[in-house]
Parts: sequence; C-alpha cells; structure tokens
Amino acid sequence: MTTVLNQYGQALGNPLPNWQPRATPQKIALKGNYCQLEPIDIKHSQDLFYAWHSIDDDRDWTYFHIKRPITTKQCDYYIASLAASKDPLFYAVISHFSKKAIGFLALQRIDPDNGAVEIGWINWSPMMKRTVYSTEAIFLLLSYVLDTLQYRRCAWKCDSLHQSAINAAERLGFQYEGIFRQMQVSKGHSRDVRWYSIIDNEWSGIRQAIQLWLNPDNLDESGKQKRKLTEFMPPKVNIS
Repeated sequence: MTTVLNQYGQALGNPLPNWQPRATPQKIALKGNYCQLEPIDIKHSQDLFYAWHSIDDDRDWTYFHIKRPITTKQCDYYIASLAASKDPLFYAVISHFSKKAIGFLALQRIDPDNGAVEIGWINWSPMMKRTVYSTEAIFLLLSYVLDTLQYRRCAWKCDSLHQSAINAAERLGFQYEGIFRQMQVSKGHSRDVRWYSIIDNEWSGIRQAIQLWLNPDNLDESGKQKRKLTEFMPPKVNIS
C-alpha cells in the first residue's frame, strides 16, 4: 500500500474523494429465510418474557446490563423503554417457524458522518442459542448496514470474560482489535471490554461465507449444517 503524504511529509489515511455521510438506520423489518428482524414493540413483550423464562435460572443474564424481568409487567416496562430508543435502535428477532419473538439486538453508536456503527445489546433466549436464528439475525443487520446503507465499519464489543460472545464474534468473521481496560462497571463488577469489527473491504468474503452456511444445500436430513461456518470463512488479516 502506498503511503499518502501531505505537503509537510506527514502520513495520511487513504483519500476518500467521493465520501458522503450515510443514511441513519431506520425502524424497518429485515427478512431472512429463517427469521426476520422487526423494530421492537410492546407487542413482542409477552413472547420475549416466556422465551426468557423457558429456563429456570438467570445464567443468560450474567453479562447483560440488567437482571431478567421477573414479571410480565416489569417486562412490558422494559420493552417499552427499548421501543422508545433511537440509539440504540432495537430489533426483535421473530422466528418464521413459531411466528414469535425469541430475542433482540440493536444498532448503537450510530455515526452516519463516518459510516460507523456497532451491533450490541445481543439478547438471545434459549430458543435462539446455537441455532440458525442467531447467525441469520446478525447477518441481517450486517447486510443492512454494510450493503444497504454502505457503512464503512460495523463493530461488536463484549465483556472480556464472556467467552460465548467472544466465540460468536470470531466465528462470524469479526476482527479482534484489542481490549479497553476497566471501561465499564456492570452490576457492581469491573468490566474490561474486547472490541471487534468488520470493515467494508472485508465484508464481501464474510457475506459469501455466511450465505453458504445458511444455504439449504448445507443442511443434512436432520436440518443441521453439514459444514461449519469457519470452513467457509476467508482467512483473516493480521492487524496487530
């Protein structure tokens, strides 16, 4: 790569002569083959409450910012607050099979001027974990921001001790960027945060890999994927 220098001999980033600020993500439905994302609404509250309470403990909420709602009224209040937010911008994950909400996620730190955004607030019920829904839900948001809106960067951050989130980010092709030490206090505990990202020139190969993994041709007779997503992924570039 050729280094760009200004008139003082100082190095600059690559020129973007035609750059224009991107559009702001909107509250629209994003449809996939197995699930769809809908702007979160109070109508999703009952489904989510029962999905979250399909197990008897709070293990899925250890790394989340709040505790699991314990009553439907508490859940209604929480979902209403998410629906009113513009940044983060929340989407419910709707299963095409059950027609019910089974989790949610959001776009946050939305920065149209720089074409940068973050996927966060990922809250999967037990009905989503290790299923095609979880992969397709992330894919739908990635495609929306990187293909439709043509953002340059999509980030993902997680607790440095949340191993399942780390595994998910790396499996989906996000590039590890580093750790922000003592970035947050969560439920009375210090939290170091790991940062990941996908940038626009990496997305084509990742998009193709996820599409191949989601394709019905990759399903066996029991409906399970024949090949792992990592088998389709392009090699990562070392950015250290």
